[in-house]
Amino acid sequence: MGQPVVHFEIIGKDPDKLWSCYGDLFGWEFDPTAPAAEAISQPGNYGFVDRNTTSDGTGIPGGVGGGMGYDTHAIFYVGVPNVEAALQKAESLGGTRRMGPERNPGADLVVGHFTDPEGNLIGLAGSQGSSLLTKLRAGSPIGGEKSATRGNGSNGTKSSAKV
Repeated sequence: MGQPVVHFEIIGKDPDKLWSCYGDLFGWEFDPTAPAAEAISQPGNYGFVDRNTTSDGTGIPGGVGGGMGYDTHAIFYVGVPNVEAALQKAESLGGTRRMGPERNPGADLVVGHFTDPEGNLIGLAGSQGSSLLTKLRAGSPIGGEKSATRGNGSNGTKSSAKV
């Protein structure tokens, strides 16, 4: 069996605008309380999206964030046992390391980015401790412990918490 896609991100220069757009469009709610690596997003500007699943259980967790000075992109992360080893292998196959490995503060998570031979940005995620896949299957957000959510309420308005 190959390595699974375990997380997605949408990064831009105005996270508030992205949260509003994706919250209104898809009904997503964001948890900005868990820390994200500064290489990924400005502190406080990254909102984790719960694992929104369909009736058959499909769906993966993700995050939306960024801030001024962050390149706009969408990316998916593949779960790997060792991020450094996977980055080295990607380089040996014609890819280019773009970031990492970086440890996420407050979590057993290491991430890295590379571009494939065609220039597509791809993410890698691995756990420092217990299995990343075990944590994700249990519903843990990829960045840390969940403590609050915010996004669109049932009336279509944002919550009063600072986004």
